[in-house]
Amino acid sequence: MNTAVLRTELRLFRREPGALFWILAFPTLLLVILGSIPSFRRHHADLGGLRTVDVYVPVAVLLGMIVGALQSMPQNITGYRERGILRRMSTTPVRPSALLSAQMLVYGAAALVSALCALAVGRLAFDVRLPEQPYGYLIALLLAILAALALGAVVSALSRTTKIAGAIGSAVFFPMMFCAGVWLPVQAMPDGLARVIGYTPFGAAAQALNRAAAGDWPGWAHLAVLVAWTVLLTAGASRWFRWE
Repeated sequence: MNTAVLRTELRLFRREPGALFWILAFPTLLLVILGSIPSFRRHHADLGGLRTVDVYVPVAVLLGMIVGALQSMPQNITGYRERGILRRMSTTPVRPSALLSAQMLVYGAAALVSALCALAVGRLAFDVRLPEQPYGYLIALLLAILAALALGAVVSALSRTTKIAGAIGSAVFFPMMFCAGVWLPVQAMPDGLARVIGYTPFGAAAQALNRAAAGDWPGWAHLAVLVAWTVLLTAGASRWFRWE
């Protein structure tokens, strides 16, 4: 990947206040708002003795990557195609794939920073325990980011215009937020629903992160689901993507 392209994409990302807020700040801000509610700081038997703010930390961790992969990245990539930037790059020594790789690296790094901010604020502001299985947590987190970027790449591949990218991204965005536990934490879901949700990329990620946070290995089944989705979505994006 061309480092000049990466630096340019990073500079452009830093100039996008909307992306900076929704990817880097909003998940942590949501956690602060929820943690400020007194009832959310009480232990609940139906959550396994955890507090509501405890179970929302993994949700905040996943939220940044969902926003970046489904709302921001597809519209940027589709905008490049719509304005003919990818076509013009194909006539230069810099291949369009370098730009796409830079985009995915920037948004992947932003998702990782967002996750670390949520973990840090959860610990410092609300005394949420850091993951007791840090290596398993890191593996699950990285696989979740890869799955999110692969899903965003599919949205980019299927969208001919930025309006279509916004529509498809929004249509996928809300179900993925539900699977991640934004409206109902995975721990509070009925067993049957939680089992079904576990076969989705963000449902599997949420359950893997929860297990690692509690000190257990994320679970090979959940990690396998993330790997399978990443492979399938990447293959689909490669098949359907068009430079023009």
